[in-house]
Amino acid sequence: MAIIPATAATAASNPVGDYIVVLKDGADATTFANTQVRSRRASVDKVFNHALRGYSAKMSATAAAAIARDPQVQFVQPDGVVSISAQTLPTGVNRVDAELSPTAAINGVDTRVNVDVAIIDTGIQLTHPDLNVYTAGAKNCNTGTSANDGNGHGTHVAGTVGALDNTSAVVGVAPGARLWPVRVLNNSGSGSWSQVICGIDYVTAHASEIEVANMSLGGLGADDGNCGNTNNDAMHRAICAAVAAGVTFVVAAGNNNANSSGSVPAAYDEVITVSALADFNGLPGGGAAPTCYSDVDDTFANFSNDGADVDLIAPGVCILSTWTGSGTGTISGTSMASPHVAGGAALYKAVNPAATPAAVKSALQTAGTTNWNNVDDYDGIKEKLLNVATF
Repeated sequence: MAIIPATAATAASNPVGDYIVVLKDGADATTFANTQVRSRRASVDKVFNHALRGYSAKMSATAAAAIARDPQVQFVQPDGVVSISAQTLPTGVNRVDAELSPTAAINGVDTRVNVDVAIIDTGIQLTHPDLNVYTAGAKNCNTGTSANDGNGHGTHVAGTVGALDNTSAVVGVAPGARLWPVRVLNNSGSGSWSQVICGIDYVTAHASEIEVANMSLGGLGADDGNCGNTNNDAMHRAICAAVAAGVTFVVAAGNNNANSSGSVPAAYDEVITVSALADFNGLPGGGAAPTCYSDVDDTFANFSNDGADVDLIAPGVCILSTWTGSGTGTISGTSMASPHVAGGAALYKAVNPAATPAAVKSALQTAGTTNWNNVDDYDGIKEKLLNVATF
């Protein structure tokens, strides 16, 4: 921002522009500004009377130079544009201690975690500037011809997994991870079992490239304990094949405040099922005021499914992440908890590339903490809270 002293330095040309006029102490900003509207043909916008005395206005360069010569004027400067340049550490990323992970290395420098994560969802905004979207790996299994996100859900999930570590927007748990957009849900957020299986089939075909897959979706069903071969569950059979090929699947527990045993893929033993924690400040201990959703800080989210099928808990209330339109958005759900764990799995796989999906699940559970309040968790099982500080 350049400050122009009270001289005629701006009179070399005469374009109309936006200026800020700062008056000397004791000057009457309102009276002076009104006078300039008449005498200099200025269009006054804002008048300042407290932090400083002055006003902003649209005027010609000649008028600005003339006003700068007035004895009541301290200086005149061109107005300018400011924007958010700082990166936000989302509360969920903070709560799982991703900023302490040596692999994530969150420091504002765009160093990317060398891992591939499939987002089986509504797609991803393919051009989002804060995401490392692997467009060559995009797959559309739903309507239309593109894996571009027309809903926002998939883009939000993708950001929690791997938003870039730079100077803008947000950062993910595994910053810069290559994100494969696998669109199985339409712009309304719905799809069929066959479309989801199409996505799983695609991920399995690329199991030599994709380490982790996130599925923040679900429907009614159950685990037969036999990879779907007993109860004729094609999606279960497909996931078992993908896991056998080496892909770690992380899924949402569901948002019905019920036992996750009645929801699939959450009920499947072969996946990592994640319930949601209500956390409003990214810190343990509770006591923070609710923000976008009414719940109690550092407790079990009041909408989350639970039960013996849940393997981990992660933040899922009022989660800030990337959104369509190249921006950010805040939403809640076990859909938001799951990608924290997918990001954790990505960090672990980045340094333990030979780890099997079962080994990844075990490592995440071992590293997890019980530093949260489960007083309102109806099943009485205190699952481990994701913590990736040592990954």
